Amino acid sequence: MSGPRARHGKRSTLPEAERPRRAKIAVLISGTGTNMGALLYASRAEDCPFEIVLVASNKPAAPGLSLAQAEGITTFAHDHKGLTRAEHDAVMDGAIRASGAEYVALAGYMRILSDGFVEQWAGRMLNIHPSLLPKYSGLDTHARAIAAGESHGGCSVHLVTTELDGGPVLGQTAVAIAAGDTPESLAARVLIAEHQLYPRCLAALVSRETSPEWLVGQVRQRAMALPAAEETLSHGMACFGIAKGKKFAWVSANHHGDGRIALLAKVSGADEQAHLIETDPERYYRPAYFGDGWIAIRLDLGDTAWDEIDAWLARSWRAVAPRRMTALMDAADVF
Repeated sequence: MSGPRARHGKRSTLPEAERPRRAKIAVLISGTGTNMGALLYASRAEDCPFEIVLVASNKPAAPGLSLAQAEGITTFAHDHKGLTRAEHDAVMDGAIRASGAEYVALAGYMRILSDGFVEQWAGRMLNIHPSLLPKYSGLDTHARAIAAGESHGGCSVHLVTTELDGGPVLGQTAVAIAAGDTPESLAARVLIAEHQLYPRCLAALVSRETSPEWLVGQVRQRAMALPAAEETLSHGMACFGIAKGKKFAWVSANHHGDGRIALLAKVSGADEQAHLIETDPERYYRPAYFGDGWIAIRLDLGDTAWDEIDAWLARSWRAVAPRRMTALMDAADVF
């Protein structure tokens, strides 16, 4: 792995407290890395919500690695030859995790990924594809679009799933197919669109993890899946309870102007509350006016483990649910 070189770009003029938290991105390439370069230079804007912490490749001679090194970005390369797909993916995954990356952007990474690798980064790995998906997944997209008589080609940014080019689309740009276009001439214009689209989609993806609307929506989806759950507005906060019963969760979004977005869930008492806060004071805090029986769990740190939020909601629900309802849940768990 090659470490970062000194950068000579413009230094930020924003005070530290006003600089946005930047999500850490690893970019995987196999060639020249022009889309990687577009992401890198977009990240130099002061208000960009992401930064590139690693550029990695399955080809040690990939020209994009030299560009990344010149721009002070840590690089990593490991040839896939002689390794199984899973073995090589494990090597790449290790380098990504060592870099501290929170998201993976594929930018001309010409490898089909193993299901295990993709599933480990579910919702946090994205790719750019040179067609208007779901049309023309796979290779030779421009030639196929021209041959089919399409009026437009284009590009799509999508989340990566185990289905090739089949994940949810995050954004698209259409590019007109002109008279006399060849696959090469169309590809050149689509590439310009790719360089514009990819940074915007990546920025939107990483920003949602600090968006109050998105975070409340994630809690809502999970809370309302619990038996007899209902949502109300209480003290200016989204509140979830059991119909005609007690409340089991709130979402505090800048409540009392504290600048935090948090789930408020039940705990066993003051000792557990104090232990959680002592263990991770950035993530946990005592919610104002709620007493010793509740804990606030930050959702806006950019690294929320949603399976843990599921567990908090289920536990909190059980703490207030009538015995007849928890007995049914317990019986369902047995089977």
